[in-house]
Amino acid sequence: MGVTPTARTTPTPREIRVEIGELVLTGFRADPDRVSAAFERELTRLVRERGLPADGPWTADVLSGLPPLPAGLSARRLGQELARAVHEGLCGRGEVCS
Repeated sequence: MGVTPTARTTPTPREIRVEIGELVLTGFRADPDRVSAAFERELTRLVRERGLPADGPWTADVLSGLPPLPAGLSARRLGQELARAVHEGLCGRGEVCS
């Protein structure tokens, strides 16, 4: 009985879990649940479209490089900007990762 060599493939991750211990948004009146929902949608979109580096696990202890945001920003826009900052941190400043 012979053994047929098979191509080794790395399984595609089906789940990426982002855990945020605490997020303090001083000076914003946006609904935290709506910010969270917008954050999740935008980060999901960015990961699907741009990917993540193949050499995970990925960590970003601090959001850096986030431009000053106006206090009157909508919950949707605030969530999007935060997701972009997280994705940039995970990918090495926002370059295409896939």
